[in-house]
Amino acid sequence: VAALRAPLGAVAAPRAAAAPAAASVRRFASRESWDSPDDVDLDSVAYGFMASQALFSSLEIGIFDHIAAGDAAGLDVVALKKLCACDAPRLQTLLTALVAIKCLRRSPEGLYTLSPNTAQSMVTSSKHFYGDYLKFQIGRQFYQRMGALPEVMLTGKAPSYASWFSDPEVAQTYTQAQHNGSVATAKYLVKKKLQLGGISSMLDVGGGSGAFSYVFTGATPGLKSTVLELPEVCRTGEKIKAQQTQDVQDRVQFVHLDATSPKWPVPDEAFDVVLMSYISGSVPEAIIADLYANAMKALKSGGRLLVHDFMVNDSLDGPALGALWGLQHVTVNADGFGLCPPEINQRKGEG
Repeated sequence: VAALRAPLGAVAAPRAAAAPAAASVRRFASRESWDSPDDVDLDSVAYGFMASQALFSSLEIGIFDHIAAGDAAGLDVVALKKLCACDAPRLQTLLTALVAIKCLRRSPEGLYTLSPNTAQSMVTSSKHFYGDYLKFQIGRQFYQRMGALPEVMLTGKAPSYASWFSDPEVAQTYTQAQHNGSVATAKYLVKKKLQLGGISSMLDVGGGSGAFSYVFTGATPGLKSTVLELPEVCRTGEKIKAQQTQDVQDRVQFVHLDATSPKWPVPDEAFDVVLMSYISGSVPEAIIADLYANAMKALKSGGRLLVHDFMVNDSLDGPALGALWGLQHVTVNADGFGLCPPEINQRKGEG
């Protein structure tokens, strides 16, 4: 995950300019194991999808939550078969796989406990939980889309986000799953990376559930935010907005828009900040410069354009998970491209 921050009054772009990429928000996104050997571990790469499904399946049937709620010493396979409603040998097979990939630990007495990372991130009651994001968005949606990657590479035929999200169920699943992860990222940026200052207006382009807007308005008295999103995504966002404090609800509004549209339904020079989170890699490469041009038109003089997305480094050799995230985007954005800071800066200049 990378964040580009534009200081006020930057010379390179009168209204916004880029600064170095920010560090990863989540620990898993800065994993070094892909880069540690001198050569590729082909078997680990080829069989990695099996480990992914072990994790997703465990989230689906509640293994981690059941162990977390059980005795501190752990639960045995008999107890877990009952709790998971899976009274068959296949549950033992799944538990063995989870131990092998270090999600679980097994005592000599056959009791299963959670690893520290699993306990922190995959248990519903944990404040750091993002298992719903993995279960719904990655497991149920992108995992299935990645199966089409060879055909997409050869034909260039894939759905766009707009067509994919025209299905209300797809839009709701994706938006709801993304919400918790986006809230955590937004809180991190506000706490560690961004100084919003006394801004009063923000445009949140492709803002999904409105997570960044809720966090930013909550942290900035008087700030009002307009979220531009696809209609079906807005419908889910409005439901999530209704769960926020009344003060935040009053200061965040949703407006229907496909961000690839040449004209945006907002006035020129009206916003102190234009935020573009996870959208640059979700649209065709040919329109990115126009996207940034529209953002610059919406900014007040001296305002800031914030581009936040999964990116690789300038030398195009990693980090691996940023590169892989860009690759999975191909299955819903065949004409997009993997992002890196120089490419973003170039297109901001073109805009």
